[in-house]
Amino acid sequence: MKKILVYFTLFLAAALWGVSFIMTKEVAETEPSMTALQIITFRMLLASAVMIPLLALMRKLERVRREDVKWFLMLSFAEPFLYSFLETSGTLKLDGSLAAVVVATIPLFVPFGMAAVYKEKIHFLTILGIILSLVGIAIMLMGHRTADGGQQSVVSGLLFLAGAVVVAVVYTLLLVKVVDRYRPITITAYQNFIGLLYYLPIMLLADGDKLGRLTFSPKLVLLLLALGILCSTVAYACYNYGIRHIGATASCIFTNTIPVFSMIAAVVIGQEFFSMGKVIGMGIVVVGVVIVQMKTAGDVKSEEPKMKSDETNRNTV
Repeated sequence: MKKILVYFTLFLAAALWGVSFIMTKEVAETEPSMTALQIITFRMLLASAVMIPLLALMRKLERVRREDVKWFLMLSFAEPFLYSFLETSGTLKLDGSLAAVVVATIPLFVPFGMAAVYKEKIHFLTILGIILSLVGIAIMLMGHRTADGGQQSVVSGLLFLAGAVVVAVVYTLLLVKVVDRYRPITITAYQNFIGLLYYLPIMLLADGDKLGRLTFSPKLVLLLLALGILCSTVAYACYNYGIRHIGATASCIFTNTIPVFSMIAAVVIGQEFFSMGKVIGMGIVVVGVVIVQMKTAGDVKSEEPKMKSDETNRNTV
């Protein structure tokens, strides 16, 4: 039953993240004058307003050590500050399902960052997975049209999302510095709060004069609440719960389903329609990501006997 609960929470996290792309598009359609900076700021504000008081009340909010402050500042600058702006800007220019597919390729590029910084080897299957995923994205792009029918928006949207992928890889490399010293939910809470401190003054300077034009309809409020509380808080809490019980490698495999949830949500609400190109392209991308994830999981399993042997030798000495 416990394993079922873990799997359920991981699928829930993937579903919420998948739907977040579609909800971002819905926010833009509900209130066209709302900018990407405003969407993210409200999202971080609601996430912090819920998570930090809740953790403090449960006495689960750990204090950051002085020597780790710089890492948290850099982590938050990478994600959510840079990443959220790039992801949201790209999502507003593309179909939500296509944006989700591009973002789902992040695990493919993490090994290259690990190789560059921590000298880990890059396997042939990693390269194969990247090639397959790029082919899948190309297939999904065939015949893709934006709301205004222009291709310039598609190109700029892809560039924004490509930047988000790069930032996510950098974030993963920085996360290694603190992930073993703090609870994952504590890291998430501080990231959202520091990200809010980054965003708020910039949003007020850049788009503060546009706040008076916004109409906060019940639908818009519900969408922002869902993005802030469900996607930025509940989803991370569920994912962190999975990592705690089955590890990061096994948990990461569940993120491969994010584009599937995005497509289903978009079709259900009538935001998009199934096409053979999208289905085939999405399938190829998912296969590419799964190949890399299976390779990574195999490496972890092969290292476990050696680690146990080393531990036994140390204990014997």
